[in-house]
Amino acid sequence: MPDTSPDSTAHLGFSRRDFLQVAGVTAAGLLAASCQTAPTPTAVPSATVAPLVPTAAATAPAPATGKLAQVAIGRAASYDRPTVAAAVHKLIDQLGGLGDVVKPGNSVAIKVNLTGGVYSGQLPGVKPIESFITHPEVVRALVQEVQAAGASKVYIVEAAYEAESWINWDYDQVAQDTGAVLVDLTNAKPYGDFVQAPVGAGSYIYPSFHINQLLLDVNVFMSVSKMKIHQLAGVSHTMKNLYGLVPYRLYRLSEQDQYRSAFHGAPDEMQHRLPRVIMDINRARPIHFSLIDGIKAIQGGEGPWITTAAPIAPGVVLAGKNCVSTDAVATAVMGHDPTADYPTPPYLRCDNHLNLAAQLGLGSNRLQDIQVLGESIESVKIQFSPAW
Repeated sequence: MPDTSPDSTAHLGFSRRDFLQVAGVTAAGLLAASCQTAPTPTAVPSATVAPLVPTAAATAPAPATGKLAQVAIGRAASYDRPTVAAAVHKLIDQLGGLGDVVKPGNSVAIKVNLTGGVYSGQLPGVKPIESFITHPEVVRALVQEVQAAGASKVYIVEAAYEAESWINWDYDQVAQDTGAVLVDLTNAKPYGDFVQAPVGAGSYIYPSFHINQLLLDVNVFMSVSKMKIHQLAGVSHTMKNLYGLVPYRLYRLSEQDQYRSAFHGAPDEMQHRLPRVIMDINRARPIHFSLIDGIKAIQGGEGPWITTAAPIAPGVVLAGKNCVSTDAVATAVMGHDPTADYPTPPYLRCDNHLNLAAQLGLGSNRLQDIQVLGESIESVKIQFSPAW
């Protein structure tokens, strides 16, 4: 039996052609690959909303009491490679380095945001990586920091809608240059099948999720998101980014849906259901380190498919070792109160998932509980329009 553990690279080392084969496609068969069959999950297409606080403890550990979470804010005026590398390095240095997160020899998975895929369009005159997709230079900088901390294997992961996403947005080049490995979570490869990742006691909607085994086998899991307003989630940062851990075809209300419609539920469920699915998936695969690309971003919605979406250039990057606090500071930088709730902007259509996370003990979204390092929130704040 071949070694399929994260500590073996024989099954994942690749060239551009090799990657397409690992992703289950060839250059001539990209479209067909998106229609491949998959095991049917134990779907939860509709569910009664659980109480705001589950009766049992969540599986993700609560942060240490009596100690402020730290979030670092830095400036970056462009995606010039040296500029981004210096900014990310400074953030990590201000946070005390990665030594308490990445140990020598560890395997690390970095979740990026390739939402929508290459066929979702773009804002007029603006590249996707400069509006709604995590920029590859930000990911490149983090990969190099993780490797410098002693990681033996680094995987860049996403359940991409199309394999072309990796190539069109230069992630294959990042992998080639750094030795990181691209893993498309749309399928179970290099493993034989998906596995169940349990949420633990007190799950809201899903007791477990079908995910690639790699996500459970790695020692460290990181989330690198784009700073965005989201029409149905209020904001999209490192916690919302975990929506892309599962193949959309396993979480649909209908086979005709081209997105994770079961996560959204029926229209009258979305306000309550969507934020709680975010909580479930973050407890099934907790984040150890968060990095937010806010150099160039999007407001008024999460992508060009939202008619109110427009580009914005905050010129910032943020990082932290608690995802709730990191996302809260990013929300404040966007000119919004991270403790606000429905129907206060930007939470016009949903409950605030950061409030749920705080109530679950996953971290604090109250700014008074967070130590901001580097730039202050006020010095970099820029008002993001909500998705009206």
